[in-house]
Amino acid sequence: KTAHILKTRFPEVEKIVTKIGSGEVPTDPMPMEASDMMVILKDKSEWTSAKTFDELAEKMGKAIEEVPGVTAGFQYPVQMRFNELMTGARQDVVCKIFGEDLDTLTIYANKIGEIANTVEGAKNLYVESISGIPQIIIAYKRDLIAQYNLSISDINRIVNTALAGQSTGMVFEGEKRFDLVVRLAGEQKKDLRDIQNLLIPTPQGTQIPLSQLADIAIKDGPNQIQREDAKRRIVVGFNVRGRDVQTIVNELQAKIDKKIKFPTGYYVTYGGAFENLNAAKQRLLIAVPVSLILIFLLLFFAFNSIKHGLLIYSAIPLSAIGGIFFLAMRGLPFSISAGVGFIALFGVAVLNGIVLIAEFNRIKIDGEHDLRKVVLLGTKVRLRPVLMTAFVASLGFLPMALSTGAGAEVQRPLATVVIGGLLVATFLTLFILPILYMIFEGNTKKNTLKAAVIMLFLTFTLSANAQTPITLQSAIDIALKNNLSIKNEKLKVDYQNSLINTAKMLPTTNISGEFGQINSIYVDTRFGLGQSFSFPKAYESQKNLYNEHWKSSELNVKMTEQMLKKQVIQTFYQLLYLQQKNQLLQFADSLYVAFYKHAELRLAKGESNVLEKLTAENQLGQIRVQLSQLKQDLEVQKLHFQFLLNSTTPFTPLESSFKMTVSYKVDIQSLNEHPTMKFLSQQLQIADAIIEVEKRKLLPTLSLNYNNGSIRGTGADNKVYGGFYRFQSIQVGVGIPIFTAAQKAKINSEKVNKLVAESSYSVSLQSLNTAYRTAIIEYEKFQHTVEYFEKTALNNSAVLSSTAQQQLVSGNINYLEWVTLTNQATAIRNDYIEAIRNLNESAIQINYLIQF
Repeated sequence: KTAHILKTRFPEVEKIVTKIGSGEVPTDPMPMEASDMMVILKDKSEWTSAKTFDELAEKMGKAIEEVPGVTAGFQYPVQMRFNELMTGARQDVVCKIFGEDLDTLTIYANKIGEIANTVEGAKNLYVESISGIPQIIIAYKRDLIAQYNLSISDINRIVNTALAGQSTGMVFEGEKRFDLVVRLAGEQKKDLRDIQNLLIPTPQGTQIPLSQLADIAIKDGPNQIQREDAKRRIVVGFNVRGRDVQTIVNELQAKIDKKIKFPTGYYVTYGGAFENLNAAKQRLLIAVPVSLILIFLLLFFAFNSIKHGLLIYSAIPLSAIGGIFFLAMRGLPFSISAGVGFIALFGVAVLNGIVLIAEFNRIKIDGEHDLRKVVLLGTKVRLRPVLMTAFVASLGFLPMALSTGAGAEVQRPLATVVIGGLLVATFLTLFILPILYMIFEGNTKKNTLKAAVIMLFLTFTLSANAQTPITLQSAIDIALKNNLSIKNEKLKVDYQNSLINTAKMLPTTNISGEFGQINSIYVDTRFGLGQSFSFPKAYESQKNLYNEHWKSSELNVKMTEQMLKKQVIQTFYQLLYLQQKNQLLQFADSLYVAFYKHAELRLAKGESNVLEKLTAENQLGQIRVQLSQLKQDLEVQKLHFQFLLNSTTPFTPLESSFKMTVSYKVDIQSLNEHPTMKFLSQQLQIADAIIEVEKRKLLPTLSLNYNNGSIRGTGADNKVYGGFYRFQSIQVGVGIPIFTAAQKAKINSEKVNKLVAESSYSVSLQSLNTAYRTAIIEYEKFQHTVEYFEKTALNNSAVLSSTAQQQLVSGNINYLEWVTLTNQATAIRNDYIEAIRNLNESAIQINYLIQF
């Protein structure tokens, strides 16, 4: 049906070939209900329904919506295959939801699908179906089966024989043999009633239908269970139209973080073209610096001068300005092909500098020492070669920049970067490079310093104020990965884990030797080997203590991570708060700038006195001071944000809403699961383990000694022995602790320490309980305040501001009344921002106490 609709309604379609299900060669694993429909199109000059691929795909997608139960995505075949190789799904962007329960995964997949539909540029939405296969479910009634003296295995064997078949013997044809399989005929198992009426023999010799022994029904079962990284997952995918992948994924991620709170063990990852883009960015971070270094080396070898190499290097930031400007002008996002275009651009852009500098140097060698004349003459002579260098490359890339056919999405950004960069770089090079040459070739240190400052400005001006937007969840993930405090706590975990192997450490082995008159006047020798050790229970208790310390260090990591999350969220929303304040002050600044100009004009015409101008100037000055202070506060918070994330990248918050929401319920028992309480609970286990270790010290210690020596002279058996006779003995000893008062005092002190740990646990639980209830009360209080502002006060503020402006222009109110009304409207908006800030603080506190 789908092929018929496309073939009959779209004259652009030449033919359609469809492949359904898996191929005979399993190189392309596909479920049975999936299909690849290859739509072969005519030449683009014959298209009448649409002009571009995106427009045609949009119209085809709407046309085949008439076919129920079909979801379609339009892509180029190679692009689709690459998507499958990268992520296992065909769409450009793939959201993979991981978790345990299939029903829960389905719920969250549908929610994310609804959110994705609200994102501009997300087309051909596909939500993976993991249920919907009808199955016959036989639920046995075990009480009835027991009454008939039947067993489940007997009934299963009969059902299996009837439906699937069982081998009952062998059939021989010469040397060939085959299983003789018995099962119901096909027409006798087409209906559910055939299964229900299946007769089951009983030990009494009677037969009863299966429906009396079980409930039989047709129910939907799992369609497929997809796994990745040893976890169940479900896929939500969509294709990208009209926007860049990075922006779409950032917007989608921000909306998901705001609207969906995943339970423990469930999380979402973003892949597809977005994943490929991030991987390619990492490669470009290596390729671009390497190419820049190689360009500089070639320039150095060409001129044998670092100074001239740096001078020509100025063309690179100039060309980058042009490439970025032309990308923005055409509305093209930064992509991998654009990154490759910048690499090509940097190489071509330095050619203009080489042409000019080589000519300047030639003129100087010919005897001209006036730098101004050198520059003017060299620029005049080399104007045509410079323009040819730029225009030849630009015209060569022009067809790619205007391309609309296959591969245009790759060609356009690359060509746009090269053309724009060369045009701007050429224009600026003809003016800036001669000036820089004159500065560089000057003989004073002052000129050299000026040149260095200019070069640094040209090199770093593009990245000086660059800020990378980041969502809250991404910031938390980066902080948990990079923060030095977390890394330090994890090192402590490794240290405690290593200590476990030291629990069975034995004392040093004692080796002794004697030489002299040991037994008689004769000189004898004696050697001894001794080892002492504790009872095995002592080593076991010591190992248990180390285990408890290791668990404590792991819980300390969780506690540190929880606190870090809170700090990141607080800083994130503090930055949003300061941005809101900045917008408000900028708005007030624009009002008073206009008012100040109006007051100046009125004073010049004699329509007002100097008080009106002074009032406007004073108000404007106060706002400018507040803006300056706010800028410093923003810088401080950004530095703190970078410190928490342990990143040199200047991140800026990306959040669609300044207001934070939280769902909660007053459940004090859940506070026992807080990382802090788990850590304190573990201290009780450590205290018990320490007490056990101290008790084990009251156990006896064992010692084992081996002696080997000579006894010269007459022995107890009246035989005479010389020095070559050796005598051996083994000595076993037990060390019994008799004076135990001090050790028992130590045990009692550790018991007191356990009471201290129990008291600390109780105090902390009570403190968390109080903090949680306080946070809820604060949240509800500020929530009512915010609701008042949103329903009433903000509307009044807008009316006050607009009405005051109209009345001032019409002359119905004087400037003092206008200032009063404007300040009142601004104060309302400022109070609203402060109320949301307080609401966010209480919400962050609630999340810190209940979300872990």
